[in-house]
Amino acid sequence: MSFYSIDGIRPQVDPSSFVHPTASVIGDVIIGKHCYIGPHASLRGDFGRIVLEDGVNFQDGCIAHCFPGGETRVEQNGHISHGAVLHGCVIGENSMVGIQSVIMDNAVIGSECMIAALSYIKPGFIAPDRSIIAGSPAEVKKTVTDQQISWKTEGTGVYQHLTKRCLASFNRCDPLSPADKQLTGAALDIKHFKPLK
Repeated sequence: MSFYSIDGIRPQVDPSSFVHPTASVIGDVIIGKHCYIGPHASLRGDFGRIVLEDGVNFQDGCIAHCFPGGETRVEQNGHISHGAVLHGCVIGENSMVGIQSVIMDNAVIGSECMIAALSYIKPGFIAPDRSIIAGSPAEVKKTVTDQQISWKTEGTGVYQHLTKRCLASFNRCDPLSPADKQLTGAALDIKHFKPLK
């Protein structure tokens, strides 16, 4: 079971979203439409509120938490890559957080930003829209190009399509033996998947 109440507060999840059975969603958590929550993700709304707006993907091993009375928010079409930690911050619309990055309290990341893998965002850090952010501690390095944001947007569309695939066909199963034959899926062409508007 993925969902837990605390102090009588229960998570709220739109039925168009997919939450993996190994994820933990606790207390004051709001998950919007067409979101993907990956394996072993942790959304802990036991001190403050966690909000994932429509179209967000929150991949395997990601963590969202905050101090008492705080809020962690990922705005529409946010892309939170494997193992990232968000603590009391805001991630702007259509922004991407790289693999195993850490974003700390009161940091505000603007819209259409890209945070490099393994970055550490200090408390109170402010990034303007379309920033490329990298380092430990992280700094704004340059501006996101139209080509880069197009690539990010298409990748988010792939995860929104994965949400639909999981809702339609995700099931526990026994593995095949080496002697069994199975057709493999075709490679995905990300240009076919458009993110939410």
